[in-house]
Amino acid sequence: MTPSDSADRVLIVIPTYNELDNLQPITAAVLAAVPQVHILVVDDSSPDGTGALADQLAAADPRIHVLHRHGKEGLGKAYVAGFKWAMARGYDKIFEMDADFSHDPKYLAEMIRQADFYDLVIGSRYVQGGGTTDWTLPRKLISRGGGLYARTVLGIGVQDLTAGFMVWRRHVLEALELDSIGAAGYGFQIEMKYRTVKRGFRVLEIPIAFPDRQVGESKMSSGIFAEALTLVWKLRLGG
Repeated sequence: MTPSDSADRVLIVIPTYNELDNLQPITAAVLAAVPQVHILVVDDSSPDGTGALADQLAAADPRIHVLHRHGKEGLGKAYVAGFKWAMARGYDKIFEMDADFSHDPKYLAEMIRQADFYDLVIGSRYVQGGGTTDWTLPRKLISRGGGLYARTVLGIGVQDLTAGFMVWRRHVLEALELDSIGAAGYGFQIEMKYRTVKRGFRVLEIPIAFPDRQVGESKMSSGIFAEALTLVWKLRLGG
């Protein structure tokens, strides 16, 4: 389906893998907060039945769509698939958003509004007014330290380089050579922001409170974190 007017040109891309308990509540919360948007669930063949539930939700609400992918290939590839789906159907503002309520739908309306003026709007933990809740001290230190390391190596001013709650304008995604981005997890988020800044697009960070997930298991791993640490040097040296 191609959106027919501006009210239908916002798409929230939500990647899922084993998010059965979160999917119905998060889609309901998103649509309650911003009824004009559409949602695309990108499911990587979740063994817990998330994909089947997504199909049921889509059958009941024309604002919900589903993209099934064969096997778990990582967050970055799931988002790229979702972005391509969105661009092929004429959406202009395209979100990244997690299914686990660490990204509160209450921020969506303001992010949509700011995307009228900026090319990328980031829900940021690390600008004034933002923060995290329910995080352990080691997790806070790793996140803060990793962000400082990445900013220093890359030489850019984005405070929350690993943020995963964002809205992109369509023309930015069209310019970023999505097929060449192979990183997953934190690395994907860093690379996308770095390329955006280097191309001169306008970026805004707005403060959000970021709680830990309440249901399900985190997808973060030591391998994904290590990938991010090495990726920043590849990006810097590769220009």
